[in-house]
Amino acid sequence: MDTRQIIAAKRDGKALPDAAIRDFAAGLADGRVSDAQAGAFAMAVLLNGMSEGERVALTTAMRDSGAVMAWDVPGPVLDKHSTGGVGDCVSLVLAPALAACGAYVPMISGRGLGHTGGTLDKLEAIPGLRAELPTDRLQDLVGRIGCAIVSASSDVAPADKRLYAIRDVTGTVESVPLITASILSKKLAEGLGGLVLDVKVGSGAFMTDMAQARDLAAALVGTARGAGCPTQALITDMDQPLVPSAGNALEVIEVMQVLTGDPGGQALAELCRALGGTLLHLGGLADSVQDGASKIGQAVQSGAAAEIFGDMVAELGGPMDFVENWRDRLPAARVMRPVMAGQAGVVEAIDGQSLGMSVVGLGGGRLRDGDKIDPSVGLSGLLPLGEVVAPDTPLAMVHAADGDAAAKAEAAVRAAYTVGDTHPAIPPLIRERIT
Repeated sequence: MDTRQIIAAKRDGKALPDAAIRDFAAGLADGRVSDAQAGAFAMAVLLNGMSEGERVALTTAMRDSGAVMAWDVPGPVLDKHSTGGVGDCVSLVLAPALAACGAYVPMISGRGLGHTGGTLDKLEAIPGLRAELPTDRLQDLVGRIGCAIVSASSDVAPADKRLYAIRDVTGTVESVPLITASILSKKLAEGLGGLVLDVKVGSGAFMTDMAQARDLAAALVGTARGAGCPTQALITDMDQPLVPSAGNALEVIEVMQVLTGDPGGQALAELCRALGGTLLHLGGLADSVQDGASKIGQAVQSGAAAEIFGDMVAELGGPMDFVENWRDRLPAARVMRPVMAGQAGVVEAIDGQSLGMSVVGLGGGRLRDGDKIDPSVGLSGLLPLGEVVAPDTPLAMVHAADGDAAAKAEAAVRAAYTVGDTHPAIPPLIRERIT
């Protein structure tokens, strides 16, 4: 089948042979497939879907369009992927905690786009740190210290990079088969022995509906397993921020408080134990998920995870003494302003997407690739669902570059909170497990 036949077959709802999918992915990587043809293919998949076999074939073909890592390490190679949310800084705790338990974690991560923050932007809020590494340097770093959180190099899944950019401008981002192949092609290029997926659902996630989240989680798990990688997914709550902060340096503060023994950060620590316990069990480093969760907790409480995090920060160009002196190393905003509730009542609902976009408005996120980020701005002290407030109770603290930006964020935060008379039902942090 040539490219036109592949597009026409999928347009007509037909299943594509594996060989045709592999050739199409190779054409994306080497330029034989034009932008117009890639866009037509993406729209045909959006409208007609793909079988699990087709999803597996597309995922592995895009994985194999570039470098695929091979490992010679004494423990399992494991990783986690999140679909994104507000205040989601799990990776910065989980990667070093897994390494402290004997896993090797080559965590290729992304930057923020839209209302959700990016792991790399948070990590690069640490002065001097740069998360861009070639594949050989990534493998060396993981082999020596156990983990590295970095951006994807140009030789990882180039077919996905091409198709992703085209989906972004052709209205085809929402296709579950294409989302699945995009996420997994990069993750499976890491040469993993186990993967856990954190699929967010709620007002601060891309998936606001439980049925959508369940469909995506099932597609991701089925496809990853079909490609030979042991995988499970947790569907987790994003009807309120995971931590009470949103913004790059502010979320690093939340991470360091957990890593250095602060009694706060309970939801962050709980989710790290659940995800990490699943991975350690998948990788054969724990007898059960519960046993793995206990080992993750011990790695954090003992300080072993913090030590590995500090080693990683130094290797990526950050301060050598970051773990000991993180309070003095992170940038701080020039303007801080509380956002008062303005009325008495109970926090009934939180519009997480609006909170995330208020951080973008402050300069803490990007609306398009290439936008410059101010790592110091954001929101802290975000009140949770069910909190009882008086008119002078702060809903949050705005961290801004100037007074005008602070005023706009203050109005946005107040609009994102619904204060009323009803105590809401608080959803569980972990809503469902897809095995």
